[in-house]
Amino acid sequence: MPQPEHSCQIATLNDAFRKTFNGGVLVQTAGIQALPEEVQVEILYKVRMFDEFTPDNDPHGEHDFGSLTVQGHRVFWKIDYYDLSMEHHSENPVDSRVTNRVLTVMLAGEY
Repeated sequence: MPQPEHSCQIATLNDAFRKTFNGGVLVQTAGIQALPEEVQVEILYKVRMFDEFTPDNDPHGEHDFGSLTVQGHRVFWKIDYYDLSMEHHSENPVDSRVTNRVLTVMLAGEY
């Protein structure tokens, strides 16, 4: 678990990745992929623009989870931190040299 003082740094890295999809891996679940392309595009746009973080949905201040509704579809997104081999969680999500970020976008029912 990251130290509380690192939460701001992690949030900055997560926001940069989420807004650009650069610096990590984007995964869309089967449920998202089954939606019409225009709905998928809107979902990804809204994930990029998401800024409704509160103490309830972001208790650690890391900007690593969000939920939204697009055209009647409840969508969750989350960011996880893996080591460079993608086999284990990263020991230091603040250090991009040892961390792969994975942003997963899913229908709420797939969670």
